[in-house]
Amino acid sequence: MARLASNLGFPRMGAQRELKRALERHWRGDATQEELLAGAAELRRRHWALQRDAGIELIPSNDFSLYDHVLDTSVWLGALPERYRTAERGIDLAGYFAAARGGRLDDTPIAALEMTKWFDTNYHYIVPELAVDQHFELTSLIGASAPKPLAEFAEAAAAGVHTRPVLLGPVSFLLLSKLYGADDGRADGLTLLGRVLPVYRELIAALADAGAESVQLDEPMLATDLDDEARDAYAGAYDSLRSAAPSLHLVLTSYFGPLRDNLTLAASLPVDRLHLDLVEGPDQLDEVLGVIPDSMALSLGLVDGRNVWRSDLVEKLTLARRVVDALGADRVLIAPSCSLLHLPVDLETEGPAGDHLGIDDEVRQWLAFAVQRLDELAVISTALELGDDAIAEQLNASSSAAAARRASVRVHDPAVARRLEAGGPELEQRLSPYAARREAHRARHALPVLPTTTIGSFPQTPEIRKARAANRRGELGDAEYHELLEGWITDVIRRQEEIGLDVLVHGEFERNDMVEYFGEHLDGVVVSTNGWVQSYGSRCVKPPIIFGDIARPAPMTVEWATYAQSLTDRPVKGMLTGPVTILKWSFVRDDQPRSVTCRQIALAIRDEVGDLEKAGIGVIQIDEPALREGLPLNEADRKEYLDWAVAAFRLASSGVADDVSIHTHMCYGEFSDVIEAIAAFDADAISIETARSNMELLDEFASYEYPNEIGPGVWDIHSPRIPDTEEMVQLLESAMRVLPADRVWVNPDCGLKTRGWVETEASLRHLVEAARQVRASL
Repeated sequence: MARLASNLGFPRMGAQRELKRALERHWRGDATQEELLAGAAELRRRHWALQRDAGIELIPSNDFSLYDHVLDTSVWLGALPERYRTAERGIDLAGYFAAARGGRLDDTPIAALEMTKWFDTNYHYIVPELAVDQHFELTSLIGASAPKPLAEFAEAAAAGVHTRPVLLGPVSFLLLSKLYGADDGRADGLTLLGRVLPVYRELIAALADAGAESVQLDEPMLATDLDDEARDAYAGAYDSLRSAAPSLHLVLTSYFGPLRDNLTLAASLPVDRLHLDLVEGPDQLDEVLGVIPDSMALSLGLVDGRNVWRSDLVEKLTLARRVVDALGADRVLIAPSCSLLHLPVDLETEGPAGDHLGIDDEVRQWLAFAVQRLDELAVISTALELGDDAIAEQLNASSSAAAARRASVRVHDPAVARRLEAGGPELEQRLSPYAARREAHRARHALPVLPTTTIGSFPQTPEIRKARAANRRGELGDAEYHELLEGWITDVIRRQEEIGLDVLVHGEFERNDMVEYFGEHLDGVVVSTNGWVQSYGSRCVKPPIIFGDIARPAPMTVEWATYAQSLTDRPVKGMLTGPVTILKWSFVRDDQPRSVTCRQIALAIRDEVGDLEKAGIGVIQIDEPALREGLPLNEADRKEYLDWAVAAFRLASSGVADDVSIHTHMCYGEFSDVIEAIAAFDADAISIETARSNMELLDEFASYEYPNEIGPGVWDIHSPRIPDTEEMVQLLESAMRVLPADRVWVNPDCGLKTRGWVETEASLRHLVEAARQVRASL
């Protein structure tokens, strides 16, 4: 047993997305609550046993969730808003899912809580909604045996696995929350620290009584810039938690970046172990070793919890031994940089490589998914205990894979390098400023005030998914598949015309995902067959793996955009994913700066934009929902990132004539700290998520006086509910109070691929009618 090996969290969905399927069966009414919970329990037991058998000594519990761990925290703190509770004031599974997804509760329509990105990842969390007089109490879901952290610790123990419960720490929980009810409508969540700490203390004491030896307290906010109030909150909070169960080991876990200015604070807190992310922050180690007290052990985040490149075990061992030499083996744990939530489950589930899909043998030897990360942790820990001879075979394999990757002729393309060197800043400039372009757009497309459109995708029905899969397997010929695609595109164009939308889309039926599709058509990228990662709830994505220089060998979207445009006199948008989002939502090569890879992608997208323009497409949308997500957590690093991100978008979008309207789309993020960068994109129009946040995000655009056009979302498509016309009118009227009508578009929050046709058509009819009513009032 590798006694030094620990894990911080494991993927929830299952190697074959078992949880996704169980959730969606339950939501459709095809599985009972009992069946869902039984399937989830079996998945947890399987994952605990897998980690134990891999040689992990400290195995997490309460890292599993039916939707989101932050929402789970709101539940066990008894902090879910009253509208999601039953008449008896309890919280049941229906209320939990209503908070996550919206829908109907007790036959009453209800909107979901706000959702946003988890730091700089593509995972989304449910934002806690707290009141200034918030009451907290240790709470179980109706029907559960105990609050979730206690119940899952006991469940693991009954399965023969002793675990370390994982809790989102109290300070991060409050800083990630939104507080309502103050005189100005918002206040600082830290004002509730004195109310929430007794519940954390009660839970920690109960875990100690139940037999827990340690508790992992995740405080990712420690990787961000903190003010004095937050620093004081940490000091007070952890003094309080320490006294709740003096015998319990408290493990303070921060990740996604170095501790930087918060290092002295973290090292001063009364905890037993401090976790360091040494993948995102390798340079912090010297300073840490200089300030860590003798009473504190270190958890070394050595293997990457967010990217798939196989660890160089010799390099990791050298670093680990340095710390062991300084502190002693009894004060060192080996861990991933963060929870393995952000990785696919198991490389061994990958099928053989085929046309556009699958990881070939050469690239496969360079990779590690979550299960392989466990093996790496065990190997490093074994070497520290028993010496290199005990793991000589694994060390040799690791070194060979690293050398093969460096030497591969597939990684570097001289033609791509030459093109990068030849392109200058002049390629990043539109021909004319926005005001002149706007007149050219109006001359080309006679659109009404408050023009209506969608974000791009339409429902991906089971029929569509089955046909695409059959085509991939060779069971459906290309000619027959293309005929089906033409039929679906024809149908969606006719539906949009009949509903009354002004700017149409082709529906994206040929695409499995907005990033994966482009990964399949670019050189230097492979796409896995089963490398699924949770994005939110049951929604999973399969990030492409960028292993080499990127180029576009052929047009990727032109055929279907031009076919759709041939069916209608109304403008049809060409739909592309932007370079920053393709970069951020992929597993990116780590052997060159990300800015270089992003510029390579931008040149490929620029080629596609040019071909769409030549084909007669007059509106081109280049989605960049990951811009805010990619923002570094520390202010000091942000300007450099935003400079190259903006340059990449402009490089991709600027090679068109004035009468081509460039749109972009962003969703689920706070935009105040990137609003200048968004303006610097110089896109003619941006659509953003605002329905779920009740137009709150618009304040940032209005106060900045955003110069171009904006499409504030009036329909939260992540909820299955159908908003009525009146609700959309109210949202539009709210938007019109801060935006001029002649620069407003009307659209949903996001693409419609996950929705059904019944709710899609009904909601779009309401959207078009809302635009007409508000337009008439002008």
